[in-house]
Amino acid sequence: MLIGVDLVKDPARLHAAYNDAAGVTALFNKNLLVRANRELGADFDTDAFAHYAPYNPMARRIEMYLVSLKRQSVTLCGRRFDFAAGEAVHTEDSHKYTIESFREMAARAGFSPRAVWTDAERLFAIHWLESR
Repeated sequence: MLIGVDLVKDPARLHAAYNDAAGVTALFNKNLLVRANRELGADFDTDAFAHYAPYNPMARRIEMYLVSLKRQSVTLCGRRFDFAAGEAVHTEDSHKYTIESFREMAARAGFSPRAVWTDAERLFAIHWLESR
């Protein structure tokens, strides 16, 4: 198996990437609400939620949320959900690994880690794994 892995990097760099000034990641995150409206008959007001993406250094992951900007009710699949102002919906975790931690995890999952390649800045890695 060939798999790409996001490596641990400076938290400021991660914050800038997941909270980009152009709002690309926010639009990606809010697209969950857009799709729920279109595909599940929900009635989310996408403007009533804000993108929030802090880095959790202890867990080595970006945690993405959509935070309700006001008290509101939403219907999803025929059920009503009430949100308080400031209430967050956890939408994604984007884990970051060291080369060693990913190789250890792969080994625990039954793979034999082989070659590893990284970019020049060691921001990302490609791992070659073989099944045992």
